[in-house]
Amino acid sequence: MTKSNFILNKVSDEQTNFLVFFGTFVDTPKLGELRIRERTSIGVLDGIIKFVKRDSSDPVMDCLDYDASLSPDDILVVDITGEDESCLTSFYFPGFIDTHNHISQYPNVGIFGNSTLLDWLEKYTFPMEAALANQDIASEVYNKVIGRTLSHGTTTVAYYNTIDAKSAKLLAQISSVLGQRVLVGKVCMDANAPEYYIEDTKTSYESTVKIIKYIKETLGNPLVNPIVTPRFAPSCSRELMQKLSKLVKDEDLHVQTHLSENKKEIQWVQKLFPECTNYTDVYDKYGLLTEKTVLAHCVHLTDAEANVVRQRRCGISHCPISNSSLTSGECRVRWLLDQGIKVGLGTDVSAGHSCSILATGRQAFAVSRHLAMKKSDNVKLSVSECLYLATMGGAQVLNMEDTLGTFEVGKQFDVQAIDTCTPGSNVDTFHWQLQNQEQNQDFYKNPPLITKEDIIAKWFFNGDDRNTTKVWVAGRVVHQT
Repeated sequence: MTKSNFILNKVSDEQTNFLVFFGTFVDTPKLGELRIRERTSIGVLDGIIKFVKRDSSDPVMDCLDYDASLSPDDILVVDITGEDESCLTSFYFPGFIDTHNHISQYPNVGIFGNSTLLDWLEKYTFPMEAALANQDIASEVYNKVIGRTLSHGTTTVAYYNTIDAKSAKLLAQISSVLGQRVLVGKVCMDANAPEYYIEDTKTSYESTVKIIKYIKETLGNPLVNPIVTPRFAPSCSRELMQKLSKLVKDEDLHVQTHLSENKKEIQWVQKLFPECTNYTDVYDKYGLLTEKTVLAHCVHLTDAEANVVRQRRCGISHCPISNSSLTSGECRVRWLLDQGIKVGLGTDVSAGHSCSILATGRQAFAVSRHLAMKKSDNVKLSVSECLYLATMGGAQVLNMEDTLGTFEVGKQFDVQAIDTCTPGSNVDTFHWQLQNQEQNQDFYKNPPLITKEDIIAKWFFNGDDRNTTKVWVAGRVVHQT
């Protein structure tokens, strides 16, 4: 393969109109399928994947074959293989999708006390969120979290903010500048909240409308979109939910809320809404369940509730770190998937103590093993299935599977470059594991070689932000080490 036209690891969307990426591309187009395409080139124009060429020998020629009007000077090649001619230790992977992140709670990461959900909200969460009415504090937190999530390869996030409209506007602005694909939600809560952190129904609704209008009409960045955010049923009046429901339908908006996270929470909802048969029925009755609804947790769903979630085509954000940290329970992910329910992963910062979707995936893997020890082996999640939840599953939950989650022509180029051999990497491999895979080997004298699948598994269990060397959103570099 000729490299005469290669510019290694330098991306500038001011320098060229056409990008071509070369190396190994790994994704999960189906649950349980790990697709590995080595020596592949992918052409990207205006952030959109234009072609995928396997077994490439010359990425520049691949571009010229795609569009004969191009000249070599129009093309910028990004090659992450470097000295790794075997393409074993480095690869491209779709950007992670975090379907549930309370960005305003980030300063509390790792602080739990001995709390469970409801007392944790009162003691830690509401005071912290209220503090972000201070724009200086809010700006510092938002910049930190967006930078942190991007460094971990997360290209798309559904963010909960606070009840303060100015802070929501600020979050949208900072997200736009830093280039992350986001859904920004101003939290709505007009009931059962502290006096210092509550809205009246009119203010909650009208400020939500203003934020939606600002994001859509004034900010006008296609990477930044609004999401209607009733915190959870106990903190929302019937009137507010009905108003938000009409807004969602009129404007075709996303919705995010919490469902069946904690047993005491479920009992509380039953007392607050006696007219509803269960927790899920509250949202259904008041019109908040749509194909664009993201339901966080869903740890204790009944069969009847799961059936409604499936019928309404809602998505579920599995948040295993926070569910374990607050002893909320173990979500039955396999049970949900077997019913055709969309499931993705959520960090649930700050009850989740990490901004990393990779760390969240590891915890999802472990929680499924704990369930297997109680039930049967068929509830286990594999590495490839957890990576699916982190990418394509999250895209489905956000109703964005046509544009995100895999490497396909027509999709957005939201990608992370992974190098398992970066300096200081927590992923350990040895030179004798990475020899030519075709050489003859005496297994009585030499240790076994490892495969690309083995490398990916090592990254899944041991990797972190040190291995994420570069991140693109819509073809634009938004993070690099």
